[in-house]
Amino acid sequence: MRAFFSDDQLLHQPRQFMRAGRLCEPTDVPARAAALQAALAARGIDLAAAPDYGRAPLEAVHSPAYLDFLARAYDKWQALARPGFEPGIEVLPNLSPYHNGKVDQTRRPDCPTDSVIAQAGYYLGDLSCPLGPHSWQSILRSAHSAVAAADHVCGQQQGIGMAYALCRPSGHHAHSDRAAGFCYVNNAAIAAQALLKRFEKVAVLDVDAHHGDGTQQIFYQRSDVMTISLHADPAAYYPFYTGYANERGYGAGYGYNLNFPLPHGTGDTGFLAALDSALNALRDYRPQALVLSLGFDTYEHDPISVLAVGMDGYRGIGERIHALGVPTVVVQEGGYEVDAIGAALDAFLSGFAPAMA
Repeated sequence: MRAFFSDDQLLHQPRQFMRAGRLCEPTDVPARAAALQAALAARGIDLAAAPDYGRAPLEAVHSPAYLDFLARAYDKWQALARPGFEPGIEVLPNLSPYHNGKVDQTRRPDCPTDSVIAQAGYYLGDLSCPLGPHSWQSILRSAHSAVAAADHVCGQQQGIGMAYALCRPSGHHAHSDRAAGFCYVNNAAIAAQALLKRFEKVAVLDVDAHHGDGTQQIFYQRSDVMTISLHADPAAYYPFYTGYANERGYGAGYGYNLNFPLPHGTGDTGFLAALDSALNALRDYRPQALVLSLGFDTYEHDPISVLAVGMDGYRGIGERIHALGVPTVVVQEGGYEVDAIGAALDAFLSGFAPAMA
């Protein structure tokens, strides 16, 4: 198994995020990556830095204007300073434009103004995605890790390839032109698009605690990438507005999006039963390659989870993904109990271990 990570991904160090009306200490801290690195090292798995792919793989799923904003926003934010007016320590929105969310639109128009305050409201979907001085470099290199993992799997000529992208920041809440939920660019979608260079049909299976709303939006009108998400019932949990079972895709994509909202408190048995149902649908689709959005915020003691998955559950996920027998790119998503996520990754890998010889 190959694994990819760049030290530049540690440069993003958010200092705040909004939760239930309070600015809180961030949970997406660099120590998350260190815990996952340690778990890989204990298994003798080396981490390789991805090549610099530039922006091209990101532009395959994200609008150039949105990427321009991510790359330039902090400097423009700092330039707002003048006597009597000091911008905040990070780029955060103070307005949100109305958007009707029509499913027949693949992408919004570009923000009609060059004002960084207006762009922050347009491109940052909530108050959990602050942009600091080094955020763009981390965002870019996180995406490159996903691309490198996909390229590795595409390059395997024999056997079932598997690669792991230790992505930080995470990505599955990032829409084609909007950041949200600690996510800025959609690493899983970028990996899936990269896999299409070799494979005609790809699936993205998301087992994070939160609905993969960005991944759903990016592929909602397409049949070459099936998207399936298992997550806590969003009626009282982020992202609230999407993730319901009646969201099936649109146009050519109808029938190629599936959501499995789970009752809050669901543990190993219920989660794995839902996963078995999801995998049955996935087998009917017959993907030639898979992207697994792997989140550990389903963990029973995670500070922001409402699910109750334990180490046996992560082991069971690994076993089931291995049993699919398709080339797989594992993209790291959430998981904020730093003392547990390394053990969770180890449990997943122990279930997947027969494929790692």
